[in-house]
Amino acid sequence: MEAYFAGGCFWCVTPIYKMYGVDKVICGYAGGDEENPTYEQVKHQETGHRETIKLVYDPEKVSFEKLLDIYFANVDPFDAEGQFIDKGFSYTLAIFYNNEEEKELSEKKLAEVEKNSGKETHVALLPYKNFYEAEEYHQDYYLKNPEAFEKELIESGRKK
Repeated sequence: MEAYFAGGCFWCVTPIYKMYGVDKVICGYAGGDEENPTYEQVKHQETGHRETIKLVYDPEKVSFEKLLDIYFANVDPFDAEGQFIDKGFSYTLAIFYNNEEEKELSEKKLAEVEKNSGKETHVALLPYKNFYEAEEYHQDYYLKNPEAFEKELIESGRKK
């Protein structure tokens, strides 16, 4: 199965899913109207896409509900402007659902987060529209550039 989450900087949210049994994590762009956008276009807010990860997973190993739990443990759902130091529409949060079950589970999780925090979340819940794979150098960035990745986590505020 596949799931799509916009969680701010896609480099920063990639490795955590592999720890929980997701078969493949692909960095890309989702939700906009421009076909085959580039990183520079998305980063400069020119396309209406968000940085998004595509998760390929076996629901026998990890459930969609577990993927939601991982997602919310690794983002700031109360930031309407982006994530950590990354600001702008392309870094805002979204769950792109593939079917009614994913939509309902996502709605339930959002309501739970709001109830437990007493705060309004800023996570768009949208039907899956499109996904364009990001350039190769973005894929598994944490493995290809471990020092730069660690620096990004620290400077972004994601790693405390």
